[in-house]
Amino acid sequence: MTDALGRAIAALGGQTQLARRLGVKQANVWHWLNRAGRVPGEYVLAIEQATDGRVTRHELRPDLYPDAGNRAAPASLPEEEVWRARLYALLGRALARRPDAPLLAALSRLEGDETPLGRALGELAARARACTPAQAEDEYFALFVGLPRGELLPYASYYRTGFLYERPLARLRGDMAALGLARAEEVAEPEDHMGAICEMMSLLISGGDGRGPAELATQERMFRKHLEPWAERFFEDLERAESAHLYRPLGSVGRHFMAIERQGFALAA
Repeated sequence: MTDALGRAIAALGGQTQLARRLGVKQANVWHWLNRAGRVPGEYVLAIEQATDGRVTRHELRPDLYPDAGNRAAPASLPEEEVWRARLYALLGRALARRPDAPLLAALSRLEGDETPLGRALGELAARARACTPAQAEDEYFALFVGLPRGELLPYASYYRTGFLYERPLARLRGDMAALGLARAEEVAEPEDHMGAICEMMSLLISGGDGRGPAELATQERMFRKHLEPWAERFFEDLERAESAHLYRPLGSVGRHFMAIERQGFALAA
């Protein structure tokens, strides 16, 4: 995956040029190449487009975009698992970092259906198409950053105890260490941020770290311990937040998806 990213960087004339095409900082590209070992899922299609298809989505993230035409490729995830990983990745990216043009482009391509989750995805896509990056960033700031604080505090510790940096964070850090996961060096947010936990769940499902997908029992433990006690309540608050416009249907997506996950794990027990 880093070989493919390296070819994309070379094709566009350097890390800075690629970063400009994606609307991110050069330091982000450096981190993907030298530390993370992978491109975040929301930027894969943008890189493929920027390189005119010379670097494909499959080469960049074969865990998310299996090459159906290559019989020698390793067995891909079942479709429903790819769907779960992508939804977690979408929620993680939208919540963990300020929105930008590639994220809005990815959201605008979402397709819905007549299910409650599908309708929420369709509404999110429609609002993303009508939103500028500046508007999205202002909304994110009002919701999650603010002066002195945002309208919502998207942390497990806060939702479960009323304070930051409490036992839910310590427990999450212990479980992360047991799984070989760690917070990226450039990230200042505590690990119990909703966006970070969603990204971890996506990683466990897809096995994008090169270790293969985690067992379903491991995924369930992470969900039961670190999402189920507060996630639906957080996403309900996001749906009702005064500052939310683009993020209101994202709250609906998250609430419906968390309910599906909860019910799915109960059926599998």
